[in-house]
Order: sequence, then C-alpha cells, then structure tokens
Amino acid sequence: MSFYEKYILPKFLNCACASEPITYQRKKVVPLAEGKVLEVGIGSGLNLPFYDKTKIKEVWGIDPSQELTLMAKKVALKEGIKVNFISSSAEEISLPDEYFDSILITYTMCTIPDVLKANKEIKRVLKKEGKLIFCEHGISPDEKIQKWQKRINPFWGKIAGGCNINRSIPKLIRDSGFDIIEMEEMYLPKTPKIAGYNYWGYALNH
Repeated sequence: MSFYEKYILPKFLNCACASEPITYQRKKVVPLAEGKVLEVGIGSGLNLPFYDKTKIKEVWGIDPSQELTLMAKKVALKEGIKVNFISSSAEEISLPDEYFDSILITYTMCTIPDVLKANKEIKRVLKKEGKLIFCEHGISPDEKIQKWQKRINPFWGKIAGGCNINRSIPKLIRDSGFDIIEMEEMYLPKTPKIAGYNYWGYALNH
C-alpha cells in the first residue's frame, strides 16, 4: 500500500463523502434500514448518525480499508451503536445465507472491482423479500456528460480509490437479480455533473 493510499486517500474520501448534498442523501435512505442490517462499504461511518435506532436489531459493517474502519469505530462509539466490523471486500462476505433483513450500500458500487459478484453475495446474505437500500452516483442520462465521464473515468479512479463515475447503477442492481421497487434520480446540487448524478431507493430480493 502506498503512502497516498494509507494516509491521504482515507481522509480525502471521508471529506468528499461528507459534503452537504451527499449528507442530505444519506438522511433520505439510511433510516429505511431495519432489523438485522449489513452496511456494505461502511467506510468512515458517515451513515451511522442517521440510523433509526428503534428499528435496528444488529448492525454489521464491511469494508476493506482498515484506516476507514478505525474512523468508523470512533463514530459508532459516539453514536452508541454496536457495529460488528468485518475487514474484507464485498466480493466474498463470510456470513450465512439469508441472515439480514436490510442491506445498506451508499457510494460504494462505484468502487467495488467486481460489483456484480459483490451484489450476488449481497443477495445471498439477504433474506427473501429483504431490502437492498441504495444511494449511488453513476452514469448520467445526458450524452454530453456521458462522454466526459468516459474520458475522465480512467484518471478519476487513480485519485479516488478506484471510484468509477460511469457505472449504470440500475442495470447493475437488476442484473444481480434484484427488483427495484422505488428509485429516484437527479443531479446533486453543488456537485460537478460528471460525478453528481445520483440514484437512490430500494430493491427487493425475490
């Protein structure tokens, strides 16, 4: 791991993912989580303040970054939420089948190297009729913006920890076997359009 990846990138990601428009999005989706919850890509714990504690029984958080997990542990302690942390990638989740009632994933599908494999693992550990709650940025419907996304994407990933700005989030979710029940989409305000087209809602595991 390089100096940048260990010491600079975690702080950069924490700052970028804590912007006002992104925080506003988190407030919309995180309270939907209930029962036994798995947060995929828990990162530095930016979602934890928005959980509805009256609705959750367990919280598990998975993330490959030990540096970000250390930040998340401090947030969990501050918020009074017990989180079972797993240091791992999402492509292999070492948890039993159909264990969770809800799985929360925010601003993470952009970064997972094999996102289809990860989503199938998510589907495996989610109960039948369980909710996949998502909030992600991805490909813009505007062809002009799409062209810029495709041009910039190779360079973007190098500075942003492997983030991709041109993935089709709805297609990835449906191709993994989920049924999207509710979804909204728009450009986030005060955010560059190449990285600011947001999809959020929930899908069911049928």
